[in-house]
Amino acid sequence: MQAINDILSRLRIDQLNEMQLAAIEASKKEQDVVLLSDTGSGKTLAFLLPVLQLLDPANKKTQVMIIVPSRELALQIDDVFRSMVTGFKVTVCYGGHKRETEENNLLEAPALIIGTCGRLADHIRRGNIQTDSIETLVLDEFDKSIELGFQEELSFIMGSLKNLKKRILTSATDSLEIPDYIGLQAHEVLNFSTGEKAEALAVKWVKSDEDDKIATLFRLICYFGNRSTIVFCNHRESVERTSSMLKDRSITNVFYHGAMEQQERDVALCKFRNGTSNVLVTTDLAARGLDIPNIRYIVHYHLPHTEDIFTHRNGRTARMDASGTAVLILSPDERMPAYVPADVEEIELPETAVLPESPKWSTLFIGGGKKNKINKVDIVGFLTNKGALKKEDVGLIEVKDFFSFVGVRKSRMSDVLQRVKNEKIKNQKVKIDIAK
Repeated sequence: MQAINDILSRLRIDQLNEMQLAAIEASKKEQDVVLLSDTGSGKTLAFLLPVLQLLDPANKKTQVMIIVPSRELALQIDDVFRSMVTGFKVTVCYGGHKRETEENNLLEAPALIIGTCGRLADHIRRGNIQTDSIETLVLDEFDKSIELGFQEELSFIMGSLKNLKKRILTSATDSLEIPDYIGLQAHEVLNFSTGEKAEALAVKWVKSDEDDKIATLFRLICYFGNRSTIVFCNHRESVERTSSMLKDRSITNVFYHGAMEQQERDVALCKFRNGTSNVLVTTDLAARGLDIPNIRYIVHYHLPHTEDIFTHRNGRTARMDASGTAVLILSPDERMPAYVPADVEEIELPETAVLPESPKWSTLFIGGGKKNKINKVDIVGFLTNKGALKKEDVGLIEVKDFFSFVGVRKSRMSDVLQRVKNEKIKNQKVKIDIAK
C-alpha cells in the first residue's frame, strides 16, 4: 500500500473511499469488473490505481488501453495519471487536433493509451498502435460511448484486441445492456450508484409566459446572482443563439458544443472553471465526463428527451458533499415530464431583474505548454516576477500541450499585459494575450 499512499499524497487525497477500495480488491481477481458509481464519486482513480498495479515496468510495449466517449474526459484522465507520477509513459489520442502529433508520441510505445473511439480506431487501422501486447482494457462511461453511436468503431477496436485478460467497465448508470462484442466474461459488478445523490439535489421549476424562454432565463440568472450555472439546450444552434441573447442582455457567459474546435472548447471550459464566466451554455456534451467543481445551478432551458439525460445533466451539481439545484423552465405549452416529482417547488421570480456583478477574473492566454517544457510553477514565477502580480491575483492555471490559460484578476490584466509583452518565459518568446 505504500506506493498507493505516495500517489494519494501527490494527489493531495487523504484516503480512498469505499468504492475505490472495492474496485482495487475486485481488480486483483481474474474476472472482469463492472463499476457503477455516481458522477463525481472518484471513478477515475478507482480504475487508474488497479491499472497501475497491472503494469509491468519491464514490458516496453503498450499494456493498457482506456476508451472514453469524449476528448475532455480523455484529457482529464491523462492529467490525473500524469499527476500520479508513475514513471510509465502515457499518450492521449482524440480528434480535433493534428493526428501527426499523436503519431510521433506513439513511435515509442506508451505503456498506457487513453483515447476516443474514432481516433483510436484510426490509429489501429494505420498501424500506429500495436494491439497484440494490450492485456487490460478500461471502458470509462461505456454506456455513453454506445449512446453516442460509436458501436461500429468500438466493435472494431474490440476485435483488434486479441489478447485481453482484464476488462474494467465504468458507468454512472446501469440502464444499458452491455453488447456481446465487448466480450465480457465472468465478471463482478460493483454497484455504488445512489441515483446521483438525489438527497443533495433540489429540483425546482419556473414558468415562462412565452414560448421563447430567453426573458425568463435572463431573470432566472439574475435571481441566481454570481453562482456557477450550467444552462442545457438540446441543439448546437440553440446554444449559440441563447448565449448571444444573454450577452445582448449583459450576462457574461461562454458556450460549448461538439462542433467547436478543440482550442475553442478548451477556452470556454477554462473561463468557466476559473470564474471569468459564471454561466456556461451547452448541449448534453457537458452532461458527462467534465470535472468542474462547485456548480450550484443546472438549468434545463430545453426539457431533456429522457430521464437518463435529466439525471446526467443534474449530475454536474450536488457532487460529493455539495448541494445543488436543478431548475426546469416550462413554456405555456410544456408539461412537467413524468419522471419529475409532481410536488417540485415553483420559483417565483422577482418582478425587477437586477444584473449580477461582472466576474472579477479574466483569462490570460500563453502560447506555450507542456511540449515547450512550461509548467504551472514556471507560469506563477513569470507572472509574479515579470508581471508584478501578487499570488492572490493569479487564479486557476491550466497547461495544455502547446498553450496555457491563466486566471488573472481582471483589475490587473491591462497592467500585466504591458509588463510582459516583451518578456520571455523559460527563455522562449511566446504569444501572451487575453484569451478570446
